[in-house]
Amino acid sequence: MNSLSMLLSGLYRICAAMPDRVRLLARQFISKPHTSWVLAVLLFSTPARADVSDMLLSIKPGVVGVGTFNPTGGPRANLMGTGFAVLDGHYVVSCAHTFSKPLNSEKKEIHAVFLGHDRQVSVRAAEVIATDKARDLALLKISGDPIPTLKIGDSDRAREGWQLYFTGFPIGSVLGLNPSTHRAGLAAIIPIFTPMLNTSQLNVRAVKQARDPYEVFELDAIAYPGNSGSPVWHPETGEVLGVVNSVYVKGAKEAALSAPSGITYAIPAKYVKQLIERALPKTP
Repeated sequence: MNSLSMLLSGLYRICAAMPDRVRLLARQFISKPHTSWVLAVLLFSTPARADVSDMLLSIKPGVVGVGTFNPTGGPRANLMGTGFAVLDGHYVVSCAHTFSKPLNSEKKEIHAVFLGHDRQVSVRAAEVIATDKARDLALLKISGDPIPTLKIGDSDRAREGWQLYFTGFPIGSVLGLNPSTHRAGLAAIIPIFTPMLNTSQLNVRAVKQARDPYEVFELDAIAYPGNSGSPVWHPETGEVLGVVNSVYVKGAKEAALSAPSGITYAIPAKYVKQLIERALPKTP
Protein backbone atom coordinates (compact mmCIF):
# COMPACT_ATOMS: atom_id res chain seq x y z
CA MET A 1 0.00 0.00 0.00
CA ASN A 2 1.52 3.34 -1.06
CA SER A 3 1.54 6.45 1.12
CA LEU A 4 -1.46 8.01 -0.66
CA SER A 5 -3.55 4.87 -0.15
CA MET A 6 -2.60 4.82 3.53
CA LEU A 7 -3.59 8.47 3.85
CA LEU A 8 -6.94 7.87 2.16
CA SER A 9 -7.60 4.87 4.38
CA GLY A 10 -6.93 6.97 7.46
CA LEU A 11 -9.22 9.74 6.21
CA TYR A 12 -12.05 7.28 5.60
CA ARG A 13 -11.73 6.01 9.16
CA ILE A 14 -11.99 9.57 10.44
CA CYS A 15 -15.06 10.13 8.28
CA ALA A 16 -16.75 7.12 9.84
CA ALA A 17 -17.04 9.02 13.11
CA MET A 18 -18.61 12.09 11.49
CA PRO A 19 -22.34 12.95 11.30
CA ASP A 20 -24.09 11.54 8.21
CA ARG A 21 -24.20 14.72 6.11
CA VAL A 22 -20.62 15.70 6.94
CA ARG A 23 -19.42 12.15 6.29
CA LEU A 24 -21.07 12.11 2.85
CA LEU A 25 -19.47 15.39 1.82
CA ALA A 26 -16.07 14.33 3.14
CA ARG A 27 -16.20 10.99 1.27
CA GLN A 28 -17.09 12.79 -1.97
CA PHE A 29 -14.19 15.14 -1.43
CA ILE A 30 -11.49 12.58 -0.65
CA SER A 31 -12.61 10.33 -3.51
CA LYS A 32 -10.75 12.79 -5.74
CA PRO A 33 -7.05 11.95 -5.25
CA HIS A 34 -5.82 15.30 -6.54
CA THR A 35 -7.70 17.13 -3.75
CA SER A 36 -7.16 14.67 -0.91
CA TRP A 37 -4.03 16.38 0.29
CA VAL A 38 -6.02 19.58 0.87
CA LEU A 39 -8.35 17.78 3.28
CA ALA A 40 -5.38 16.19 5.00
CA VAL A 41 -3.82 19.59 5.59
CA LEU A 42 -7.10 20.94 6.99
CA LEU A 43 -7.58 17.98 9.31
CA PHE A 44 -4.08 17.63 10.64
CA SER A 45 -2.93 21.26 10.74
CA THR A 46 -5.79 22.45 12.97
CA PRO A 47 -4.32 23.48 16.35
CA ALA A 48 -5.34 21.18 19.17
CA ARG A 49 -7.64 22.79 21.75
CA ALA A 50 -6.83 22.25 25.38
CA ASP A 51 -9.20 19.97 27.21
CA VAL A 52 -10.94 21.57 30.20
CA SER A 53 -9.77 18.76 32.49
CA ASP A 54 -6.17 19.43 31.44
CA MET A 55 -6.55 23.17 32.02
CA LEU A 56 -8.05 22.48 35.42
CA LEU A 57 -4.80 20.82 36.48
CA SER A 58 -3.07 24.18 36.19
CA ILE A 59 -5.94 26.12 37.79
CA LYS A 60 -6.49 24.17 41.01
CA PRO A 61 -3.03 24.68 42.58
CA GLY A 62 -3.62 28.45 42.52
CA VAL A 63 -7.05 28.30 44.21
CA VAL A 64 -7.02 28.59 48.00
CA GLY A 65 -9.42 28.79 50.90
CA VAL A 66 -9.61 32.06 52.86
CA GLY A 67 -10.89 32.83 56.32
CA THR A 68 -9.54 33.06 59.85
CA PHE A 69 -7.35 30.98 62.13
CA ASN A 70 -7.68 30.95 65.90
CA PRO A 71 -4.92 28.92 67.61
CA THR A 72 -6.93 28.66 70.85
CA GLY A 73 -10.40 28.26 69.38
CA GLY A 74 -12.46 25.32 68.33
CA PRO A 75 -12.44 24.85 65.48
CA ARG A 76 -9.20 26.69 64.97
CA ALA A 77 -9.61 27.09 61.21
CA ASN A 78 -12.66 28.88 59.83
CA LEU A 79 -12.81 28.69 56.04
CA MET A 80 -15.18 31.43 54.88
CA GLY A 81 -14.60 31.73 51.14
CA THR A 82 -12.26 31.25 48.19
CA GLY A 83 -9.31 33.12 46.78
CA PHE A 84 -6.65 32.70 44.10
CA ALA A 85 -2.97 33.53 43.89
CA VAL A 86 -1.66 36.27 41.59
CA LEU A 87 1.54 38.15 40.73
CA ASP A 88 4.58 36.44 42.31
CA GLY A 89 2.58 33.92 44.33
CA HIS A 90 2.64 35.92 47.57
CA TYR A 91 -0.64 37.71 46.87
CA VAL A 92 -4.21 36.40 46.89
CA VAL A 93 -7.40 37.96 45.51
CA SER A 94 -10.72 37.35 47.25
CA CYS A 95 -13.90 39.18 48.34
CA ALA A 96 -13.73 42.05 50.83
CA HIS A 97 -16.83 41.03 52.80
CA THR A 98 -15.04 37.86 53.93
CA PHE A 99 -12.70 40.02 56.03
CA SER A 100 -15.18 42.62 57.31
CA LYS A 101 -15.60 41.09 60.79
CA PRO A 102 -13.04 42.37 63.35
CA LEU A 103 -10.45 39.83 64.51
CA ASN A 104 -10.38 38.67 68.12
CA SER A 105 -6.94 39.92 69.11
CA GLU A 106 -7.21 38.49 72.63
CA LYS A 107 -7.38 34.99 71.16
CA LYS A 108 -4.67 35.82 68.62
CA GLU A 109 -7.06 35.31 65.71
CA ILE A 110 -5.56 36.06 62.28
CA HIS A 111 -6.66 36.20 58.69
CA ALA A 112 -5.50 33.09 56.90
CA VAL A 113 -5.14 31.27 53.61
CA PHE A 114 -5.63 27.51 53.50
CA LEU A 115 -3.64 25.28 51.14
CA GLY A 116 -3.55 21.59 50.49
CA HIS A 117 -5.91 18.80 49.56
CA ASP A 118 -8.57 16.85 51.41
CA ARG A 119 -7.56 16.68 55.09
CA GLN A 120 -3.93 17.61 54.43
CA VAL A 121 -4.25 21.35 55.01
CA SER A 122 -1.63 23.96 55.78
CA VAL A 123 -2.32 27.45 57.09
CA ARG A 124 -0.63 30.66 55.95
CA ALA A 125 -0.96 33.95 57.78
CA ALA A 126 -2.48 36.61 55.54
CA GLU A 127 -2.64 40.40 55.70
CA VAL A 128 -5.34 42.42 53.96
CA ILE A 129 -3.33 45.11 52.20
CA ALA A 130 -6.05 46.64 50.01
CA THR A 131 -9.80 46.49 49.49
CA ASP A 132 -12.34 47.80 47.04
CA LYS A 133 -15.47 47.73 49.17
CA ALA A 134 -17.67 49.12 46.42
CA ARG A 135 -16.88 46.09 44.26
CA ASP A 136 -16.28 43.74 47.19
CA LEU A 137 -12.68 42.88 46.30
CA ALA A 138 -9.70 42.30 48.58
CA LEU A 139 -5.98 41.80 48.02
CA LEU A 140 -4.05 39.76 50.60
CA LYS A 141 -0.35 39.27 51.14
CA ILE A 142 0.67 35.88 52.52
CA SER A 143 3.72 34.50 54.25
CA GLY A 144 5.85 31.52 53.26
CA ASP A 145 6.73 30.06 49.89
CA PRO A 146 4.98 31.34 46.76
CA ILE A 147 1.80 29.66 45.50
CA PRO A 148 1.24 28.76 41.83
CA THR A 149 -0.45 31.77 40.28
CA LEU A 150 -3.32 32.40 37.89
CA LYS A 151 -3.08 34.96 35.12
CA ILE A 152 -5.56 37.83 35.08
CA GLY A 153 -7.05 38.25 31.62
CA ASP A 154 -8.68 41.11 29.75
CA SER A 155 -12.30 41.06 30.94
CA ASP A 156 -13.25 43.78 28.44
CA ARG A 157 -12.92 41.14 25.71
CA ALA A 158 -15.47 38.84 27.33
CA ARG A 159 -18.62 38.30 25.27
CA GLU A 160 -22.10 37.27 26.25
CA GLY A 161 -22.62 33.62 25.39
CA TRP A 162 -19.13 32.47 26.34
CA GLN A 163 -18.86 29.27 28.37
CA LEU A 164 -16.64 29.89 31.38
CA TYR A 165 -15.77 28.00 34.56
CA PHE A 166 -15.26 28.88 38.21
CA THR A 167 -13.39 26.92 40.88
CA GLY A 168 -13.78 27.23 44.62
CA PHE A 169 -15.10 25.80 47.89
CA PRO A 170 -18.91 26.04 47.74
CA ILE A 171 -19.57 24.45 51.14
CA GLY A 172 -16.29 25.29 52.82
CA SER A 173 -14.19 22.51 54.27
CA VAL A 174 -17.00 20.22 55.41
CA LEU A 175 -15.60 17.43 53.25
CA GLY A 176 -12.00 18.57 53.41
CA LEU A 177 -10.18 21.06 51.22
CA ASN A 178 -11.49 19.88 47.85
CA PRO A 179 -12.20 22.60 45.28
CA SER A 180 -15.18 22.14 42.97
CA THR A 181 -15.41 23.42 39.41
CA HIS A 182 -18.66 24.56 37.77
CA ARG A 183 -19.44 25.57 34.21
CA ALA A 184 -21.05 28.97 33.82
CA GLY A 185 -22.44 30.61 30.72
CA LEU A 186 -21.89 34.36 30.52
CA ALA A 187 -25.57 35.27 30.35
CA ALA A 188 -25.21 39.06 30.44
CA ILE A 189 -22.84 41.93 31.07
CA ILE A 190 -24.86 44.47 33.01
CA PRO A 191 -24.44 47.57 35.21
CA ILE A 192 -24.89 46.74 38.87
CA PHE A 193 -27.63 48.99 40.11
CA THR A 194 -30.83 47.90 41.82
CA PRO A 195 -33.71 50.41 41.59
CA MET A 196 -35.22 51.24 44.97
CA LEU A 197 -38.95 50.99 45.56
CA ASN A 198 -38.94 53.88 48.03
CA THR A 199 -36.58 56.34 49.66
CA SER A 200 -36.39 54.33 52.89
CA GLN A 201 -34.26 51.79 51.04
CA LEU A 202 -31.63 54.33 50.04
CA ASN A 203 -28.21 54.09 51.62
CA VAL A 204 -24.69 55.31 50.85
CA ARG A 205 -23.88 52.26 48.73
CA ALA A 206 -27.09 52.52 46.71
CA VAL A 207 -26.53 56.23 46.01
CA LYS A 208 -22.95 55.58 44.92
CA GLN A 209 -24.06 52.79 42.58
CA ALA A 210 -26.67 55.07 41.05
CA ARG A 211 -24.09 57.77 40.40
CA ASP A 212 -21.35 55.47 39.18
CA PRO A 213 -22.72 52.06 38.15
CA TYR A 214 -20.15 49.46 37.18
CA GLU A 215 -20.41 46.33 35.08
CA VAL A 216 -20.79 42.83 36.44
CA PHE A 217 -21.02 39.45 34.78
CA GLU A 218 -24.28 37.59 35.17
CA LEU A 219 -23.63 33.84 35.06
CA ASP A 220 -26.23 31.13 34.51
CA ALA A 221 -24.77 28.91 37.22
CA ILE A 222 -25.39 27.94 40.81
CA ALA A 223 -22.86 29.15 43.36
CA TYR A 224 -22.89 28.98 47.14
CA PRO A 225 -21.57 31.27 49.90
CA GLY A 226 -18.19 29.50 49.96
CA ASN A 227 -17.71 30.34 46.28
CA SER A 228 -17.24 34.03 47.09
CA GLY A 229 -13.84 34.92 45.66
CA SER A 230 -13.71 32.02 43.20
CA PRO A 231 -11.87 32.80 39.96
CA VAL A 232 -13.98 32.70 36.80
CA TRP A 233 -11.67 31.43 34.07
CA HIS A 234 -11.63 30.81 30.34
CA PRO A 235 -11.35 27.10 29.42
CA GLU A 236 -8.90 27.63 26.54
CA THR A 237 -6.48 30.14 28.06
CA GLY A 238 -6.96 29.59 31.80
CA GLU A 239 -7.03 33.36 32.25
CA VAL A 240 -9.16 34.76 35.06
CA LEU A 241 -11.89 37.01 33.69
CA GLY A 242 -13.91 37.56 36.85
CA VAL A 243 -14.35 36.92 40.58
CA VAL A 244 -17.53 35.32 41.93
CA ASN A 245 -19.09 37.94 44.14
CA SER A 246 -22.65 37.12 45.08
CA VAL A 247 -25.56 34.82 44.43
CA TYR A 248 -29.07 36.01 43.72
CA VAL A 249 -31.15 34.27 46.37
CA LYS A 250 -34.93 34.23 46.62
CA GLY A 251 -35.91 34.79 50.21
CA ALA A 252 -33.68 34.78 53.26
CA LYS A 253 -29.92 34.32 53.32
CA GLU A 254 -30.34 30.82 54.67
CA ALA A 255 -31.91 29.84 51.35
CA ALA A 256 -28.52 30.11 49.64
CA LEU A 257 -27.80 26.48 50.49
CA SER A 258 -31.28 24.98 50.53
CA ALA A 259 -32.80 26.70 47.49
CA PRO A 260 -30.28 28.64 45.41
CA SER A 261 -31.33 30.23 42.17
CA GLY A 262 -29.47 29.67 38.93
CA ILE A 263 -28.01 33.18 38.77
CA THR A 264 -24.56 34.15 40.02
CA TYR A 265 -22.69 37.43 39.68
CA ALA A 266 -19.00 38.01 39.16
CA ILE A 267 -16.85 41.14 39.26
CA PRO A 268 -14.90 41.60 35.99
CA ALA A 269 -11.16 41.11 36.31
CA LYS A 270 -10.39 44.65 35.16
CA TYR A 271 -11.39 45.85 38.63
CA VAL A 272 -8.93 43.37 40.17
CA LYS A 273 -6.20 44.92 38.03
CA GLN A 274 -7.20 48.39 39.21
CA LEU A 275 -7.06 47.28 42.85
CA ILE A 276 -3.59 45.80 42.38
CA GLU A 277 -2.35 48.93 40.60
CA ARG A 278 -3.53 51.10 43.51
CA ALA A 279 -2.05 48.81 46.15
CA LEU A 280 1.19 48.08 44.32
CA PRO A 281 1.75 50.96 41.89
CA LYS A 282 5.15 49.66 40.77
CA THR A 283 3.81 46.22 39.85
CA PRO A 284 3.96 45.69 36.04
